[in-house]
Amino acid sequence: MFFTAAVSFGTGVLFGVGPALYASRAELISALKDDAAQPAGARSAARFRNGLVMAQFALAMTLLVMAGLFIQSLRNIGRVDLGIRTDNVVTFRLSPETSGYEPGQSRILFARVEETLAAQPGVTGVTASSVALFAGQDWLNDVLVEGFELEPDTTPNSRFNAIAPGYFETLGIPLLAGRTFTEVDALDAPKVAVVNEAFARQFDLGRDAVGKRMARGGRGAPLDVEIVGLVADSGYANVRSPAPALHYIPSRQQAALGGLTFYVRSTSPPEGLLRAIPALMADLDPNLPVTDLRTLPRQVRNNVSRDRLISMLAAAFAVVATLLAAVGLYGTLAYTVSQRTREFGLRMALGANAARLRSMVLGQVGRMTLASVAVGLVAALGVGRVARSLLYEVDGAQPVVVAVAAVVLSVVVVGLAAAFVPAHRASRIDPMTALRHR
Repeated sequence: MFFTAAVSFGTGVLFGVGPALYASRAELISALKDDAAQPAGARSAARFRNGLVMAQFALAMTLLVMAGLFIQSLRNIGRVDLGIRTDNVVTFRLSPETSGYEPGQSRILFARVEETLAAQPGVTGVTASSVALFAGQDWLNDVLVEGFELEPDTTPNSRFNAIAPGYFETLGIPLLAGRTFTEVDALDAPKVAVVNEAFARQFDLGRDAVGKRMARGGRGAPLDVEIVGLVADSGYANVRSPAPALHYIPSRQQAALGGLTFYVRSTSPPEGLLRAIPALMADLDPNLPVTDLRTLPRQVRNNVSRDRLISMLAAAFAVVATLLAAVGLYGTLAYTVSQRTREFGLRMALGANAARLRSMVLGQVGRMTLASVAVGLVAALGVGRVARSLLYEVDGAQPVVVAVAAVVLSVVVVGLAAAFVPAHRASRIDPMTALRHR
């Protein structure tokens, strides 16, 4: 608040100095004469005022173009196929080992949590994963795959996630071949894995991934993990990122997990589960904190919060800049009309009609707007290229052709709207009154 007050005060003082200095330079003798001509610097001052208004319009157009690009980028993000059914899913995380649990106790607790949640009315699926979806976490390790030769430029790593049974069914990820994990895939059972399509493409497995063996480690690691299933690609760490090469391992085959993120699907609205889950977990252990409790759609929105914020800020700045440009244009034209009152009266006395005077004022607006559009277009192209890394599936130059049409229309409409009142006022000047005006 103090900063805003200081900037507001400083702005008022700074932009008040120019007019004050200009007024103080007026010639005394000329000012006292009734028929005095305009001060010598009137034209330069008018050009300066017009230049400021044109700069405002150019900035407004640039910001409107950028707002359009960011909004289009946000719309593209909203259309991303995550490969997951997020509706009516509640997610939360438990980290019992931070509360003093041993790994064996944690596994028992996780099984009890799944049983408790599955017994709730309306719940149709319960599962868990070590890596929370769309939380920005990016876990990976080197892998070796049977039949795949590592080249010097080959990426030998893959993202991974330790998941509980029912993961793919609960989240709606299609199984393309083989099977998913079951209760049988326990700590003492043979090691198994399920891979996604991106993993199969990266390691040249095609649709024959099921039955191949792999190793979770670097060169020399034994191929002791059997691929038992192939699933469709789905989101992982970020909404904006395409599905990475990903392999899933059973959470029950991990000696220590640390924590799991649970996913609960229900046929009823998720608000009931959001209220019930803390109480249910408190019944199991009142000292165990429940973190990151939210719906899965909310988690997805949080993942793109930066994009939403940038879009909102760009739109807000664009609207404010456009309004300021309109106010500046109105003030400049109103002042210009008042300064040219005698000129307009003389023109009307010589036969000019109201339409001619309106066209004179609006013509000035048109020239200023066209110049502003040209400058703003160049600036928008440059800023769009710089901001390309922030945009999703939007080129900083290609959409400008479409966006500029709407932006230019907005600027022209705002310009004409701001200019209409001064132009209309000029057209209604009484010639006799205007000729006596000083």
